[in-house]
Order: sequence, then structure tokens, then C-alpha cells
Amino acid sequence: MQSFENTIVVMDKKELRTHIKMLKKQHTKEQLQEQSDLILSRLERHSDFIHAGTIMMYNALPDEVQTQGFLERWHLKKRIMLPTVLGDDIIPVEYAKDTDFAVGDFNILEPQNEPYQGTFDLIIVPGVAFDRNGNRIGRGKGYYDRFLSQHLGVKRIGICFDFQLVAEVPTEPLDIRMDEVISL
Repeated sequence: MQSFENTIVVMDKKELRTHIKMLKKQHTKEQLQEQSDLILSRLERHSDFIHAGTIMMYNALPDEVQTQGFLERWHLKKRIMLPTVLGDDIIPVEYAKDTDFAVGDFNILEPQNEPYQGTFDLIIVPGVAFDRNGNRIGRGKGYYDRFLSQHLGVKRIGICFDFQLVAEVPTEPLDIRMDEVISL
């Protein structure tokens, strides 16, 4: 949402994705890594993370909160599941000590283990933009909304850079809201 002389302009999802992409380009890789470290430090101190035994996380794309160091630090202390994509669905797979990775359909490193069939204590979700009400837009394919709709009883925390936290995210009936969003 942008305000121009008392006029409020609400962006649709496509416009918001384009706007956020432009804002990301204004930050260096180093600045995004520094923000990522601060955001993930906040996550590490969050009571839901501290008490969670099994966590669904994600391997970051270059323009998302960078999770690689975080995953390496925590995968031996907690059960960490990472998404793999099969067709139109996210399939959780455990990131274990000797996990091999392969590049998936979207150039995301995907763990090569058996699919995880259990429950989660916490789900950490990336997104293109979030608002303070927990609304989120992703890249437009609905992968996370379909996955999250199967785990509605699990705490959902979105993580994002400060410029990805906007006044209002346009929503649709099948969009799944975050319980909380961690940013700077």
C-alpha cells in the first residue's frame, strides 16, 4: 500500500511482486546477508523455536532471507525438514547429518531423503511480501498455501526482510495466513 497525498493506492499481487523485486535490487548481497543473520537471530530466541523439536524450514533462493548457515547450525540439534517439489506439491524431507542435495525445479537445493510423514512443531515460511496481519504472497504458484492448508494446527512464522513487510497484502480465499511475521 502506498500513500500519495491522502490517496491510498493498493497494489495487486503482480504489482506488489514487482515492487518488492525493485526494492531488493537496492540492497547488496552483503546487506541482505546481514539482515538475514539478524532476522534468524531473532528466530533463534523465539520461544516457539526454542521449544520446537521438529521444524519445517526452507533452503533460500538468492533473494530470500538466507537460511544456509542457520540450517547448518541447527540440523543436528533439531529435526529440520526442507521442501522438495513434486508436481504441484511441497513434500517435506529431513535434513539429516549425511543428507545429499540436488538442484530442484526452481534452482533450490532439495534434500535427497525419504519423504517425512510426521508432524511439525513449527513451520518457517518464506514469502515475497507479508503484512502485519500475517497475510503473505509468495511467487504465485500456491505451493506453500497448499502445504500449509494441510498443517493448520501448526504454528506458522513468516520471515522477511524489512522492505518485504508492507501495510497490506491482497488476499484470496485459499491464502493461508501466518501466525506471526519476523522481520527487522
